[in-house]
Amino acid sequence: MLSYPARIKKDADGYLVTFPDFENVMTYGLTMEEALLNAEEALNGCLESDFERNFKIAEPSHVNGRNVHQVPVAPHVAVAIMLRTLRAERSQMEIAKQLNIAYQVYQRLENPRKANPTIKTLEKIAKVFGRRVELGFV
Repeated sequence: MLSYPARIKKDADGYLVTFPDFENVMTYGLTMEEALLNAEEALNGCLESDFERNFKIAEPSHVNGRNVHQVPVAPHVAVAIMLRTLRAERSQMEIAKQLNIAYQVYQRLENPRKANPTIKTLEKIAKVFGRRVELGFV
């Protein structure tokens, strides 16, 4: 599961959340639970936006500590990030040809706001990259 570390600091009115990997992402919650929910929303919104603008997505850092919590990336965002990472320097057109699908179809798979791949599609993609799909509920 893909996740990013968040620092959660208690202050007088609630909990402030910051992300070491994203200087511009910050959120807040009146309770720890609310702070963590808001952190997921803020992280995934930032990743979707950065992804659509074709920004480089930072690798999650390995920050530990008492006030550090791992915030999970939503599956639809994680799939898009993983596909782009696996594709590396190869073009979307090249991968689409290997999958025997239209370029636009593959392009949507790498768009977290538009992608909704089936498990069969993920298995097909994994095969092209010499990988396999592992699923689980946590």
